[in-house]
Amino acid sequence: MNDPRLRLADASDLTALVRLRDGAARWMLARGITGQWQPGELGEDHFRRIMANGEVWIAEERGRVFGAWELWWSDEDAWGPQPPVAGYVHRLMVDRDSAPPGVGRMLLRAAERRVAETGRALVRLDCLAENARLNAYYLAEGYRAVGHKAGKPQPGGAPKSFILLEKALSQGSTPGGEGRRRTAGTTRAA
Repeated sequence: MNDPRLRLADASDLTALVRLRDGAARWMLARGITGQWQPGELGEDHFRRIMANGEVWIAEERGRVFGAWELWWSDEDAWGPQPPVAGYVHRLMVDRDSAPPGVGRMLLRAAERRVAETGRALVRLDCLAENARLNAYYLAEGYRAVGHKAGKPQPGGAPKSFILLEKALSQGSTPGGEGRRRTAGTTRAA
């Protein structure tokens, strides 16, 4: 990647987000990961709703979207009521047909930096309990398993069981407040 750009998604990105999510689902299914995502589960309405209540980030290079993730400021379905100390990463997606190795890690680090900018101390995510390979990936990236959530509602299907993971961010890394939002083109990947 020569100069990837990270930016907040907007309504013009909805089709690309659905395509990216469906492509990631097909990639998983082709590798025998059957319990996680299915093509067609989430449509534009899902991403529109997340944009209204959280953040959806796009990673692109030369106008081509190659990754995305959702960042929520609460996740009561998985974590229950919590004080505002964490950001919650969801649907980290990479275009496996065109993105080079390491893009998932780059996107995860960008999400962590964004959470740090808000002054929150933790990044949290949940990972399908049955996906041992992905759970091992997050553990290797410095996350720790802190719980289990059985029967978490899913936007596109039946409730599933998840491992709850979190990572402490270094304090004082980036000052800022939750109300501060990045605008298109201002964030570059490291």
